[in-house]
Amino acid sequence: MNKLNGYIALTRINKPIGVYLVLWPALWALWLASEGTPKLHLLVVFILGAILMRSAGCVINDYADRHFDGQVERTNQRPLVTGLLSAKEALILFTLLCLIAFSLVLTLNTLTIFLSFGAVILAVLYPFMKRHTYWPQAFLGAAFAWAIPMAFAAVLNEVPWQVWPIFFATLIWSLIYDTAYAVGDMKYDLKIGVKSTAILFAKHLWQWIAFFQLVMLALLFWIGQLFELGMGYYFSLFIVLCWFAYDLKRLATQDAQQAFQVFVQNHWIGLIILLGIIVDDLSV
Repeated sequence: MNKLNGYIALTRINKPIGVYLVLWPALWALWLASEGTPKLHLLVVFILGAILMRSAGCVINDYADRHFDGQVERTNQRPLVTGLLSAKEALILFTLLCLIAFSLVLTLNTLTIFLSFGAVILAVLYPFMKRHTYWPQAFLGAAFAWAIPMAFAAVLNEVPWQVWPIFFATLIWSLIYDTAYAVGDMKYDLKIGVKSTAILFAKHLWQWIAFFQLVMLALLFWIGQLFELGMGYYFSLFIVLCWFAYDLKRLATQDAQQAFQVFVQNHWIGLIILLGIIVDDLSV
């Protein structure tokens, strides 16, 4: 049972926030690519894929950080730090999760199978970027957003250029919420030499977040134009605008607990946008 609890902690399957942050943009893409009628098979593949690849990402992240996590209060009880699980066991689990996810992708077309290798590369790359750049959140965003070209490829057997505004809106959204997440670790990251956008933005954090929020909203508005979405979608963007304003108020305090709440609650933004797309399609 201790080992089982260790594997649950390693994959964070008991903390589904990360799954939602991967899943909602993937479902945006599926709904837009299929014009509101995604096939059940694709929904199952992408939902299970989001769970598996987010879990795999958590495993490889803990493997990469196993020598640092013991120095951070929030992570010093993770199973690779306490010795409950070994580094070898973590790598085996990561490989197994990726293989199960790949078996799902094998039920899709060749282009989607080819693109799936990018998802694994990005998942592995992200944890190591925090040693080399103050922008590891951008690599996390790319990893989370990679499901978008895959979704369009699965539906259309091509990746049209309209995919990339959705991709970059998702990447920027990741910059927003993961910077908020990194606020709580700033004092530890500075001590051990790990980089983040929270450290880079420092006292100007809320101004940078406000900039990225505006860019994301502009991209989302453009997506509405590209896919000829209607008032249901634009109303969802208005709700997101109000939510972002509330987030800025909390982030301006530079309080770690407030910033963490911003992160925890941010997945609702993805769901609000998804509901806007679905409602808009149902009203046609």
